Amino acid sequence: MKLLGLPLLLVLLAVTPPGCQGIIIPRCQLVRILRQHGLEGFVGERVADWVCLAKHESSYNTGAINRNKDGSSDYGIFQINSKYWCYNGRTPGASHGCRIHCSKLLDNNITDDIKCAKLIAQRARGLTPWVAWRNHCRGKDLRPYVKGC
Repeated sequence: MKLLGLPLLLVLLAVTPPGCQGIIIPRCQLVRILRQHGLEGFVGERVADWVCLAKHESSYNTGAINRNKDGSSDYGIFQINSKYWCYNGRTPGASHGCRIHCSKLLDNNITDDIKCAKLIAQRARGLTPWVAWRNHCRGKDLRPYVKGC
């Protein structure tokens, strides 16, 4: 980064509203948080599955947003979709199953993200709604995701 670009970056970070920046949660911290929220064994999945899912959906970034071709968007560390689970005011045909505004899934507190992800997993009886989990985690040795934590 050029030296001239650093002050601009600092100014942009300073004017961004608190809670909207998102953070990268370190892997072992995420493991602890997920265990505290009862995800070990929830719908038959291990915490390692949830950590793998978060790694491949958002790279552990609580502020991640992905825009989809159908006009919906995916939000937060678990990339929760606006068509089915959260309200963003723009997605056509949305059902808002978690009854939460999508912006709440972008802050540094992932308690509401976990609550919504648990609802999704409970309704699906597993993690199959997440493409990244199906493609990168299902049926694989996921011990490295929790090793040392």
